[in-house]
Amino acid sequence: MDEGSFLTHVAPEGGVKMVDVSGKPSTIRTAVAAGSVLVGEKAFRLIEENDIAKGDVLSIAQIAGIIGAKHTSKLIPLCHDVSLKGVDVELSLDESLFSVDIRAFAKSVGPTGVEMEALTAVSIAALTVYDMCKSVSKQIEITNIHLRAKTGGQSGDYLRSDN
Repeated sequence: MDEGSFLTHVAPEGGVKMVDVSGKPSTIRTAVAAGSVLVGEKAFRLIEENDIAKGDVLSIAQIAGIIGAKHTSKLIPLCHDVSLKGVDVELSLDESLFSVDIRAFAKSVGPTGVEMEALTAVSIAALTVYDMCKSVSKQIEITNIHLRAKTGGQSGDYLRSDN
């Protein structure tokens, strides 16, 4: 088995463990994640006109995404509590797909990365869009949540090839 193919969160006796990162150096870590919410034409138009009954979908989902990033270690059992230095969540409308596209950027200085924080920001923002629009359509689909890029850490930088 090569060095990168073992599961770091599985203890030798078979249980789970939180990885000890105390010996790792603190470095600047960044991550960018993205995803989309396919809302359909009717909900799209209402979002575009800021006429969804629950309020301003894009602003509220943006705030929810930031809060989600800040609470990642409380939601994902084996994630470390990361001291975030910055979080940016952007939402945009894609009329060709009737979608809300979400991009999240997270930054920290520490011994472990912020990929999960960026992915959680996108996920929570997407769920918020769903929640705010579900009275308009039950066919809303959250899709394509993925890591676009990361910097820092032992594994080095990563840039998704279709960026």
